[in-house]
Amino acid sequence: MSTEEIPAPAQQSTQEAEPAAAPPPVPRTGPAPGSARPDAPQPVTTVPGGVETVRPDHERRRRGIPRPVRRSFGPLGALLLWWLLSRTGALSADTLASPVAVFRRGWDLAADGTLGSAIWVSARRVGEGFLIGALAGTALALLAGLFRLGEDLIDATVGMLRALPWVGLIPLFIVWFGIDETPKIALVVIAVTFPLYFNIYAGIRGVDDQLVEAGRVLGLGRWGLIRHIVLPGALPSALVGLRYALGSAWLALVFAEQINAGNGIGYLMNNAEQFFQTDVIVVCLVVYAVLGLVSDLIVRLATTYLLSWRASFDGA
Repeated sequence: MSTEEIPAPAQQSTQEAEPAAAPPPVPRTGPAPGSARPDAPQPVTTVPGGVETVRPDHERRRRGIPRPVRRSFGPLGALLLWWLLSRTGALSADTLASPVAVFRRGWDLAADGTLGSAIWVSARRVGEGFLIGALAGTALALLAGLFRLGEDLIDATVGMLRALPWVGLIPLFIVWFGIDETPKIALVVIAVTFPLYFNIYAGIRGVDDQLVEAGRVLGLGRWGLIRHIVLPGALPSALVGLRYALGSAWLALVFAEQINAGNGIGYLMNNAEQFFQTDVIVVCLVVYAVLGLVSDLIVRLATTYLLSWRASFDGA
């Protein structure tokens, strides 16, 4: 009986396959794991590939000129140009007094108490008018922005009154309120009410509807939505309106103090106009500008504090 030959099993190779080559390690250019915080300044690391760590933006900005110093370049440049034109005679004293003459006249007015008294009277008028106008503008904007019925009754009327010029209202205010303090304050009230109304109204109606819907899903009622979503969302626009309102208040005061004023910055300007005292006029204009700048600075500081929760673009 023939036996079938069984083929011998193939011999296994005694040589093992070589493992695949591991990829080269990728150089680290960012913060190491477990570092204190991701925005901490990191040293610049250069690797053979030419990649280097880039410092955060705020670290690079600190190397430049401080912003308060840069902000002063414009006013100082204008003051220097004014002085050069006056010094060389290109700008005569009859047209515009020199900065030195303006400073001396301002010092004299401050020394005898005239300037301080005028500033106090004007600031009181602006304060009273601004308070009344802010309350009126905010109340109207809340009614028109939060309720459809309020919008139907208020918005069109306010828009129509907004088109009326301030100067055209002065004769009517004199007929209604006389020539005392009331028409002056009323003009400031009008100047403050409209900027606040339109900015607060636009801020309320500009709140993202998805946030409102999310609040409803979380169980917030009408007043909860207004308090936690609508009003915080309208706050940036309201602060912008506040800045416009303060600027408009000082602008309206220039016209208001021409109505039989017995004191105030506008009263000094009117008297200086009659005697062609350009140095006094410039002093009053500088005071107006400084008071407006201080008011705007206060609102900017309040904006920084009240909107600290919101990340925003602050310039490149």
